[in-house]
Amino acid sequence: MATLQAATTSSSAVVTDPQTVRELCENHCFGTLSWEVTEDREFSIWGYDDFEVYEVRENGLPDYEGGIVTHEFLRELANHLEADEEFDIQTAGFTKCRFPVLAQRYVVRDGEVLHADLNSPDPIDE
Repeated sequence: MATLQAATTSSSAVVTDPQTVRELCENHCFGTLSWEVTEDREFSIWGYDDFEVYEVRENGLPDYEGGIVTHEFLRELANHLEADEEFDIQTAGFTKCRFPVLAQRYVVRDGEVLHADLNSPDPIDE
């Protein structure tokens, strides 16, 4: 059986209400990723897993039946970033030497969520 090996890391972003962000995170599952809101109100996520977010069931387990809610989580997080803050989270990974590799990036800024991956190549200008 092939196993995905991935690493995820983020920038730190200052949040407006640390307790609200903690509650938001506690109501979601990030696989084996860790998250933190520091005393300086800086939020970050990191670890050895891909960045997929699920809601948490009453029993504390991920709600896989509900599907991935990564975009919804990030849109809610966008409401709690200080003005002019940017939250950048990046994941890279692979399964053996199989194609394709995993690479994705989310940027949360100015109330919007941007996503990039390796699936949509653009032509190179001459």
